[in-house]
Amino acid sequence: MSTYYAPRGGLPPQTQLMTGRAVFTESYAFLPRGVFSDIVTSLLPGWTGTRMWLIARPMSGFSETFSQYVMEVAPGGGSDAPEPEPRAQGAIFVTEGELWLSLDGQEHELGPGGFAYIPAGCRWRLHNGAARPARFHWIRKLWEPAPGLTPPAAFVTNEAEIAPSPMPDTEGRWATTRFVDPADLSHDMHVTIVTFQPGGLIPFEETHVMEHGLYVLEGKAVYKLNRDWVEVEAGDFMWLRAYCPQACYAAGPGPFRYLLYKDVNRHAQLRGPWSR
Repeated sequence: MSTYYAPRGGLPPQTQLMTGRAVFTESYAFLPRGVFSDIVTSLLPGWTGTRMWLIARPMSGFSETFSQYVMEVAPGGGSDAPEPEPRAQGAIFVTEGELWLSLDGQEHELGPGGFAYIPAGCRWRLHNGAARPARFHWIRKLWEPAPGLTPPAAFVTNEAEIAPSPMPDTEGRWATTRFVDPADLSHDMHVTIVTFQPGGLIPFEETHVMEHGLYVLEGKAVYKLNRDWVEVEAGDFMWLRAYCPQACYAAGPGPFRYLLYKDVNRHAQLRGPWSR
């Protein structure tokens, strides 16, 4: 049974040393779990009983494609109009608690490990009808049309229902749980769960145009981010801009797992501010 780390907020004691692991560079940002305090939460219009940590958003000169929230919904909280942007698609991954999700009139119950894909223009509602807080990740991206493609359909699943796909020649020490078929070009973003068993590694510096968000769900490792080796653990978040080199050694006694976002399956945009 997998466990997923979820922040609790609060404030560190006045006796705590200020020195931490947070880093913001020209090629990556690293948010350790200790920065998920009460003072950096925010509220959202149209939501009740809800607060969130906004951990990624498009920023000029750094990244372009997505936003990611860590959401905390109190009992009875939620929204009947969650998404204000009609062109935005979304992905939800539940780390704790139970949620009631309505997608175009179809009702679903999501518990830990639950995943939902919400296409642009879908009518949806989300509420916590249980007696304890629910926590989940909400990833948003504008869906990019392409000739011959229609928006993907909404769906709900749970990671426990999906067999991880091992990477070749790794004896299963490195595997990916894929919520959508990689060959389905209607999807222009992939949200997956990557799992390394102890001793698993990325044995080369991945360097590519896709932007990444990586939230560590479980375990610990050392991660190569551009020129730096960084110790990471459950609850940390890494935000990698295009072309940031990356690699990984799973150094802990148990599995190292993270929720991964990347943009895929579209031509490069050739228009700029000079082409009007």
